[in-house]
Amino acid sequence: MHVIVHGGAGSVPEQPTDRHATLSEAATVASDAATPTEAVRAAIRPLERAPSFNAGVGGAVQSDGVVRTDAGLMTADGTAGAACSMPGVAHAVDVAHAVATETPHVLVAGQQAVDLAAMCGIDTGVDLWTDGTRRRWEGADPPAQLGEAHLQWVRDRFGGHDTVGAVATDGDRLAAATSTAGRWFALAGRVGDVPQLGAGFYADENGGASATGEGEAIARFGLARRAVELLDTYGPRQAAEEAIDEFADATGGRAGVIVMDQAGHAGSEFNTQAMQTARVGPD
Repeated sequence: MHVIVHGGAGSVPEQPTDRHATLSEAATVASDAATPTEAVRAAIRPLERAPSFNAGVGGAVQSDGVVRTDAGLMTADGTAGAACSMPGVAHAVDVAHAVATETPHVLVAGQQAVDLAAMCGIDTGVDLWTDGTRRRWEGADPPAQLGEAHLQWVRDRFGGHDTVGAVATDGDRLAAATSTAGRWFALAGRVGDVPQLGAGFYADENGGASATGEGEAIARFGLARRAVELLDTYGPRQAAEEAIDEFADATGGRAGVIVMDQAGHAGSEFNTQAMQTARVGPD
């Protein structure tokens, strides 16, 4: 199994060596999976549990003091599922898979997505806070009522980029997935690019991509889909480079993307300060 994993595009992380070791281990474990779908889930789950990544445990907090998770998953045959705005769900990627395989829908949101997770045996009611996120939230003191003061509080503080994602192929089948807790101090209920098909994740017969960065800009541009479209013309490395160049020209935003074709060739590019990746494959 060929697997490429990213830990989010953004600022230079604290303890980058430890983070990269986690990414490498996740990719290695995923390479033993039976299918690409199981591989991307196996790659992302440990990152959703690791507080040093912005997905699941230790994720960004929204303006009402709640951590909500989002994820999307797609395979080359067009099967797709996504889930968003889920409090208390660490493994959002598993909920996205449940949407894809257990429902006729592409996207399920909020408490109904949490209920679906529980029905499918996925843990809910998980404490997603860490000491680090509590320290960052302390003193934030948002206005209690939704109004202009609350919106100005969000505009003044909204930020952060990190997401996690993976693409995997066995040379025949391919899957891509992305998972996140969003961006810090977002308006409660905000949904970014990650669960939007073609923005945060995409796969087709050419390959797959997972995007990370400024979600609003990524969603407007459709970064993951564009990166895969460019595989018609370029190899994965140049497709990633061209996609980020086009994205930056069109939006002025900051992002990163990983791309893999059906044969297992992979590429990545970013215009943020850093984006850590790990790759494992038969070669």
